[in-house]
Amino acid sequence: LGYFTEAARKVQEDYGQELSGSTSKSPRWKTCTSLASGIFSSVVGNLYVQKHFKEDAKRSMVEMVKDIRKEMEVILGNIDWMDAKTRAKAQDKLRSMKEYIGYPDELLQVDLLEEVYKDLEVSPMAHFQNGIEIGKWSTAYVWSKMREKVDKTDWKRHDTPAIVNAFYSPIENSIQFPAGILQGNFFGSDRPAYMNYGGIGWVIGHEITHGFDDSGRQFNDNGNLAQWWQPEAEENYLSKAQCIIWQYGNYTAESINVNLNGINTQGENIADNGGIKEAYKAYGSWVKRNGQEPRLPGFSKFSPKQMFWISAGNTWCSKYRDFALERRIRTGAHSPGPFRVKGPFSNSPDFARDFQCPLGSQMNPVKKCEVW
Repeated sequence: LGYFTEAARKVQEDYGQELSGSTSKSPRWKTCTSLASGIFSSVVGNLYVQKHFKEDAKRSMVEMVKDIRKEMEVILGNIDWMDAKTRAKAQDKLRSMKEYIGYPDELLQVDLLEEVYKDLEVSPMAHFQNGIEIGKWSTAYVWSKMREKVDKTDWKRHDTPAIVNAFYSPIENSIQFPAGILQGNFFGSDRPAYMNYGGIGWVIGHEITHGFDDSGRQFNDNGNLAQWWQPEAEENYLSKAQCIIWQYGNYTAESINVNLNGINTQGENIADNGGIKEAYKAYGSWVKRNGQEPRLPGFSKFSPKQMFWISAGNTWCSKYRDFALERRIRTGAHSPGPFRVKGPFSNSPDFARDFQCPLGSQMNPVKKCEVW
């Protein structure tokens, strides 16, 4: 509908406003920019990386990913509910997990970008026709791959660095952290490590743990759908996952009086809980190597460990309209922001110790859930 007349677009806008509760439509410039950046993601990524991305961010990320992967390896080695055979398979999967940080090197090679778009012709004066040409070009590109051997390492699978997001791909068994997320609340090369480990570090742990959530665990180290769990280990896993399902399913969004869907969100919740644990332990390892960091000026009443948690919680600071919140709960795979903080933090003995939460309090319940 982005290429149709204003009357046709209004149907879509009215529907969107009904779902989200929004009272205004998206500005035309934003719609056009979104269309262009979606189609020409490689080109936009090239421009973004050259203008905004700092290579020291990639070096810091490489160190954090290494630290956090190591902590997941320790967790897998210490789990008492997993048999030796399943444990070995899990460790193989972790060791085989590929990582993509920032952007692929090929993105800066203009000749490769020209090759990607060589069969696409667009004009600044023919918006509707552009939509037709883009549809023909993208369809032809997809069909041209039908008889080719799948290349899971193709750089074009990771050519959208100008985006604030991160990913785990079960069919690649890979984690991806585009350049766009290495900023803002998540990361800053001029910040104390406790803030970065709490921000982007949690995201790193989250994506790694996706390889072992309710969906990711069904794929092996090569990214193929396979059963690599022994029956008893799988039964133990499902029991621990059920604890997470019950915990989040009993959270209520009070403004609309609707309970979260613990089943639909279990994968993200498992990843959140495992990810924050791995990031916290990784920061502890960083301190052992580099020494204790000073407190943050202006926040000196908080210790570095407390600032880890504050930085982590700040990444999910959110505000929702009631319509949008209900839609997210009914259909989304992620819990709303406040519960992405409350759930994992209340399950963490480390959080309770760092903030001296009394046992039995809301943020330090006697019964805690843990999968990884």
